[in-house]
Amino acid sequence: MSNERLVLLLVGVIVLASAALAALVNINFLWLTGLMGLNLIQAAFTGTCPGVFILSEIGLIGRGQAAE
Repeated sequence: MSNERLVLLLVGVIVLASAALAALVNINFLWLTGLMGLNLIQAAFTGTCPGVFILSEIGLIGRGQAAE
């Protein structure tokens, strides 16, 4: 799986989880959904994504692949 698809998968899971948590636990979990939206907007304008850095730090993608 490419880095781009892995980051999109991660953001999608976080958005769905936060929406479910907002519906079932506390409405304040929608802030997490908003933050993921802002992250996607920031990544579209700058071409960099903090998610790639985090995934490379925890070892899910290699450091050389983070620039793809």
